[in-house]
Amino acid sequence: NWNASTDAVLNAFKTAPVFESGMQALERALRNAQVRDWRHAAAAKAVQETAELAALCQRVDAVLAHLRGTHTLPVWLARLQTSLQDCGLWSVLQSDEGAGVDMLAALRLVPADPQRWAHYADEALWAGARMDPSTFTGWVHQVLESHSFRPLHPPQEQVVILPMSQMLARPFAAVVLAGCDEVRLNPSPEPVGLWTPAQRLALGMPSRAEIESRLRAAWCQALKAPMRDVLWRTSDDAGSNLAASPLVQWLQAQRPANSWGDEPVPHDPGALVPDPRIQNSPLARALPPPLPRGHRLPISHLSASGYEDLRTCPYRFFAMRQLGLQGPVELESEVDKRDFGLWLHAVLEKFHAALQREPKDGLAARSACLQAAADGVTSAMALPDGEFLPFSAAWPAVREGYLLWLARHELQGWAFASGETSHQQSLGSVMLKGRIDRTDSGAGSRLMVLDYKTEALQKTKARVKDPLEDTQVAFYAALLPNDILQAAYVHVSERETALVEQPRILEARDALMEGIQYDMAQIASGAPLPALGDGAACDFCQARGLCRKDFWGAP
Repeated sequence: NWNASTDAVLNAFKTAPVFESGMQALERALRNAQVRDWRHAAAAKAVQETAELAALCQRVDAVLAHLRGTHTLPVWLARLQTSLQDCGLWSVLQSDEGAGVDMLAALRLVPADPQRWAHYADEALWAGARMDPSTFTGWVHQVLESHSFRPLHPPQEQVVILPMSQMLARPFAAVVLAGCDEVRLNPSPEPVGLWTPAQRLALGMPSRAEIESRLRAAWCQALKAPMRDVLWRTSDDAGSNLAASPLVQWLQAQRPANSWGDEPVPHDPGALVPDPRIQNSPLARALPPPLPRGHRLPISHLSASGYEDLRTCPYRFFAMRQLGLQGPVELESEVDKRDFGLWLHAVLEKFHAALQREPKDGLAARSACLQAAADGVTSAMALPDGEFLPFSAAWPAVREGYLLWLARHELQGWAFASGETSHQQSLGSVMLKGRIDRTDSGAGSRLMVLDYKTEALQKTKARVKDPLEDTQVAFYAALLPNDILQAAYVHVSERETALVEQPRILEARDALMEGIQYDMAQIASGAPLPALGDGAACDFCQARGLCRKDFWGAP
């Protein structure tokens, strides 16, 4: 389909032998770039930067091109065969003498009589009917749904599964009778239907007595096997108690002289024996929190988000950062505020870069420049119009509020210096790495580190209340060894754009660097990394299923 999702195409081609080698790298690149629709995959920056990935996308598109357009059924089948051959799946299906060959025959890709099928396909009334991809896909579904796969029957089977009624006159060396409880093995089953006994007699249908007689005859036949196991459940799925079938209860209480109907029931002292399996009753015990040690996993580099994980929950740092247990990025999720934040970062970076190349004065000129940057980023990110509509509706207010704040900010002597730049700084045995949203320069070699935030204003203000707890801008400050340094968050919203400054940034930076060195030394010495997360930190933690917090202390 023209609007096929990236997940659908990746899932299809990951099973193709010809494409097996490069699909994992392509999937990783497309997930990191958040390319939801396959039609945007070839134009993605992560794909264009790698020649192998770009060539792989072209090969996939070439296969998909065979399955587009409007054609007659014979042409569609020829194109489908070509696509399967290009993927390497044709030989795989032909080598499968069971399901593969049956499927190709059902779809007329390998007809039993090719000459007759070709003549029929040319002369049939539907031969000239043209199908679009949706109609052809529907035809394929109907054909496959109308056929049943029947595996080849082995000449001498080892196990036969059959209903009780088919046990008559069929000797077996061993029999397992499963489900012999009072519900599933009723000795006097109710006849099917709403007919009365007189109506059943007139219609020649078996009476209740005949059905019961057949069931008991099959039961006696099953018990004649040299080896037999009779199994039943003591409770159902809802936890209600279940008794054994009356037939089983009769067998448990039988004596050698007892017989049933015309068929004598053999008496064997070993017919019903106690279950030889050992019954274990495990003792319930509380589950302790995990205490892993990460000294065997050396830490060579550290990011702001990584150190935030370490301070929030050492176990999350161990699982997500040291072990690298990162889940795959979902591509089918809807556009949310995180996507808006990424979009806004790219828009502002592009806007300020354009102002550096060609300065503009006046609110109207800057507004047009910012809108052009927004349009360009929206097109590049290929965000769905319907899902992005709430954010695009609020964008005019966000744009004008940001430009008003920018004018006030520049009047205080600050000028944009760089945006979205990567930095690294060595600190002891670890390398600090990060990407700073923005740096501004001021008079007297002053430098300000800025980080954009689209969260609630009160949450942004809470970040700077305790400088020793403010990890993010302090980490960015550690990447810039400058003693004439200021740092702030730029809160951007449709109501207003405000600057929330961290006044004690140098104190926070020095304390952070000292804390990083101490923490890295503790991990290297084998200190445990307990799961200390609490509250909101655990609500959306990807490692919650690993630390088993929900079961701590629960026997």
